[in-house]
Amino acid sequence: MSLEKGFPFSNDSMRVVRIIAQILILYIFYYAGVLIGNLTKLPLPASVIGLVLLFICLQLKWIKVDYIKDGASFLIGFMMLFFIPPMIGIINYPELFSLSGSLLMASVIVSTLFVLITTSLICQWIEKKELAMKEKKEKGEMDHASKYIHH
Repeated sequence: MSLEKGFPFSNDSMRVVRIIAQILILYIFYYAGVLIGNLTKLPLPASVIGLVLLFICLQLKWIKVDYIKDGASFLIGFMMLFFIPPMIGIINYPELFSLSGSLLMASVIVSTLFVLITTSLICQWIEKKELAMKEKKEKGEMDHASKYIHH
């Protein structure tokens, strides 16, 4: 047993616990969406309602991004596994390989590419904003420190 800094857990096991806790936070928002959907009979999926709730909480700074960042990254890393069963299910429907099926597949591919491109552009924009805020903060700290050095 490793006893780094007085804790019997390694950094890897603490990271796993943190990821599990963050995934549980995301599930809480999903089930809040289920509850709201059942109570209000909104014509939206529970996951979308939960996502809107999470967005509102992030915007109001009730929840920090750090509270869910690792868990969300973990889930996104395995997202393709969730799409494999539907893709295999297509094999059971040979009519999808006809002209109308080809049009359907083309629309799915185009819409998927649209989502991927839009998501990547938004992620790049957010990353640039985060870097600018970090640089601004570091510059502000350096300016603050230089006032004390010169006086």
